[in-house]
Amino acid sequence: MAQNRFHSGSGPSQRQLRVGELIRRTLSDVLLRAEVHDPDLNRHSITVGEVSASPDLKVATVYVMPLGGHDAQDALKALRRNTRELRHHIAKAMTLKYAPDLRFILDETFDRMDDTRRLFADERVRRDVEAPDEDDLDDDDLDRDGDETDDRDPRGNEA
Repeated sequence: MAQNRFHSGSGPSQRQLRVGELIRRTLSDVLLRAEVHDPDLNRHSITVGEVSASPDLKVATVYVMPLGGHDAQDALKALRRNTRELRHHIAKAMTLKYAPDLRFILDETFDRMDDTRRLFADERVRRDVEAPDEDDLDDDDLDRDGDETDDRDPRGNEA
């Protein structure tokens, strides 16, 4: 019986995660040290948030965001223009059979986190999410342990 060549689970395999993290670290170091000889790219301070590798490790999607989110499109153009040199740095730093093809995408997780914080700050949502305090319960609703009482005796009959 032939095995499936790719990971059949719902998420990425351990190897994909490990390779993605190594690519992320390598790209972060290269961009931090300005090893790419492009003044347009070097004037941006770019955060590499995540790298997801394809199951065959031939394509790596790199999620990036310039510091403060300013000039995001310019930074993305500069990264895409220098993909060959960045790929060369990755190939030199890692021992993979193939240097993955890099695809750069703006990282929107920070925007989604802000939206989530704003949502949880809403009074109606906060009221629904918060659990009632024990102070809200009457003293006769609590037994000796402080737990809510059941109005039945141990045999299950109403008290």
